[in-house]
Amino acid sequence: MDLSYSGEHESFRREVQNFLAENARAIPKHFGVNRPTAEAVAWQRLLIERGYVARGVPRRYGGAECPPDIMRAQILGEEFARARAPLGLVNQGISMFVPTLLEWGTEAQKQDWIARTIRGELIWCQGYSEPGAGSDLASLRTFAVEDGNDFIINGQKIWTTTAHAADMMFALVRTELEAKNRYRGITYICLSMQTPGIEVRPLRTMTGAAEFNEVFLTDVRVPKHQVIGARGDGWRVSNSTLKHERGMLGDPHAALARIRNLLGLMADETVDGVSAIELPVWRDRAMRLQGRALAMKYHAMRLLTAAHKGEDLVLPRLIVKLQATELNHQIAALAVDVMGEMGLLYNDAAHSRAGGLWQKRLMFDLGMIIGGGTAQIQRNIIAERGLGLPREPKMAKL
Repeated sequence: MDLSYSGEHESFRREVQNFLAENARAIPKHFGVNRPTAEAVAWQRLLIERGYVARGVPRRYGGAECPPDIMRAQILGEEFARARAPLGLVNQGISMFVPTLLEWGTEAQKQDWIARTIRGELIWCQGYSEPGAGSDLASLRTFAVEDGNDFIINGQKIWTTTAHAADMMFALVRTELEAKNRYRGITYICLSMQTPGIEVRPLRTMTGAAEFNEVFLTDVRVPKHQVIGARGDGWRVSNSTLKHERGMLGDPHAALARIRNLLGLMADETVDGVSAIELPVWRDRAMRLQGRALAMKYHAMRLLTAAHKGEDLVLPRLIVKLQATELNHQIAALAVDVMGEMGLLYNDAAHSRAGGLWQKRLMFDLGMIIGGGTAQIQRNIIAERGLGLPREPKMAKL
């Protein structure tokens, strides 16, 4: 494999470096937890104009419409990470829903939603998980029945990220109640969070914050034209969304940036007057994590090549999700260990490091190992479909 860059690509790298230097003051200091700040939206617009984000989105939908170039995509990731500048907004609408809509949506749906979403003006949440149907998504029980030109939806969603701040939800509902195959009869539908009958209740997690929500749907009326793909074909549409979610959870440049921050922390913290980075036990753990992050980087390059060739990426993206979420958690765990008793501090307590960021990540990243399909589910699929191992035995029914 030749990983060197051509002269044309090195020229593009210099262009990106110059852009970042010239626009350093425009880099947002605060990006917004649930809704982007005004400076983050302005930064996003600037990046779209330069063709650095929304690269594959056609211009008629507000994107940059750049031809596929995996090397330029790689350079953008490297240079923005090096400059500690965000490479655009990352949320469920931009990273998961827009690619799904480009694949399955009608022209009217694309015209209505894509431009506003990629500009950060329209915030989406994902209505997949339900009580009793977490990783077993096909057992969902929220149902929708026809009423003229509408569907009327009843049910409950849970672990719905940003539902309290979202404008819209893309959701899975069961429309064919008599379908014998539970993977059939599921419909992918979009609804405004302002629709009467929707109640959002925040869920406080072990981070101390309420990033997730319960969403109760009672006689929620949604026009049929907001169905994505065909009625009853939502399982196939949802799998398009899931493959993009797994990619979103595994940015190798973000992992390498975390490693750099970790090494900085280890250089500052001392044990009996000796820098933590000089202690073999800590250094060995850090080098192992760095090696995994570099492996993720080259795996991502392999995926870019495979995507350019139109190859099936379902299993490789499962590996990204599995590895990335566990790696992030272990990076945070090492940082907290290195801090010793300071690692017990939380929030912005006096003497805490980086405002308690590492402690929050340790708690939050544990949830990411479960969210989007648990690590156990990912391993089962990789083992059974990828490696051809025997299927996991099912529990006997009493």
